[in-house]
Amino acid sequence: MNVNRRRAPVGAHYGLREWLAQRITAVLLLLYLIVLAGALAIEGRHDYEGWAAIFTPQPMKLLSALAFAALCYHAWIGVRDVWMDYIHHTGLRLALLTLTVLWLLYCLAWCVQILWSV
Repeated sequence: MNVNRRRAPVGAHYGLREWLAQRITAVLLLLYLIVLAGALAIEGRHDYEGWAAIFTPQPMKLLSALAFAALCYHAWIGVRDVWMDYIHHTGLRLALLTLTVLWLLYCLAWCVQILWSV
């Protein structure tokens, strides 16, 4: 029996890296919401023109796209863990993981399209 053999990860319990990634993305999202709240307070108008004025500058577009990418990664970790923990049929789990990735990539592309159309 080989005592030094590494165990393959089973389920969603991959460890510190994913836990830390989810905490970091949560902090990034909190910082983004603080910046967005400050921009809303400074702008003062809460109609379409006010929102468009907030998201027109390139730095805000880039910051928003990065925040949405962090949101997608945060969601990926959480949903992946749920699928890995509760869906035991391998084919169904793979299908759900694939659909989740495709959906999150679609949402990210849609976000970028919206940001650069303002």
